[in-house]
Amino acid sequence: MMNVHVLQHVSFEGLGSIATWLETRQAKISYTQFFEAPHLPNPNSINMIIIMGGPMSANDEDRLPWLAHEKQFIRDAVIRGIPILGICLGAQLIASAMGARVYPNAVKEIGWFPIRAVPTPVEHLRLPEEFIAFHWHGETFDLPAGAVHLAKSDGCENQAFQLNRNVIGLQFHLEATIESVSALLKNCRDDLVSGSYIQNERTLRSVPLSSYHSINTIMNDVLSYLMIAS
Repeated sequence: MMNVHVLQHVSFEGLGSIATWLETRQAKISYTQFFEAPHLPNPNSINMIIIMGGPMSANDEDRLPWLAHEKQFIRDAVIRGIPILGICLGAQLIASAMGARVYPNAVKEIGWFPIRAVPTPVEHLRLPEEFIAFHWHGETFDLPAGAVHLAKSDGCENQAFQLNRNVIGLQFHLEATIESVSALLKNCRDDLVSGSYIQNERTLRSVPLSSYHSINTIMNDVLSYLMIAS
């Protein structure tokens, strides 16, 4: 049985479509829910780590001391070779844990915007050449030392990276579902200010089901790639 541990920072940013992928593989899912109790497990029995998003910054260690412990946990897991997927804040935390800088992006990206893959060596994750993904972020990161750049967008250069064979960081949300987008709108509606890369609520809600199916399929491919490393 595959043991998957989820690092969840707020109650309204959960696994989304990832839950279905894990359930079909009868994975055992455990959680560290930092909004309840910041207790981290012994990594020896973990086959995969999924690090979710959240409205806080990876730099908020003074306000949220558990971030330092989370980064140490991530750093140790990277060294151990445990497959890790970081999404949005999760990708920023991987970058920070591995010594890279996290900082405000030139623009906030909130909505459905194109992602373009960066050509990579054949052994690395291959994303589709161009696709529309769901975004909700205001910060970005430098690539960690040794990381391979996987994707970019017009609003943000470093959208995805791979570190070694076992670590993938995605700034955007391939796991998004109608329910997860609704949860973000309910809890973070104040982020929808005027901006070049910020869509309004009506636009965010108007995308067809096929848009979710498309990104969820890409997420399944990312997870399958990481599962081989477990």
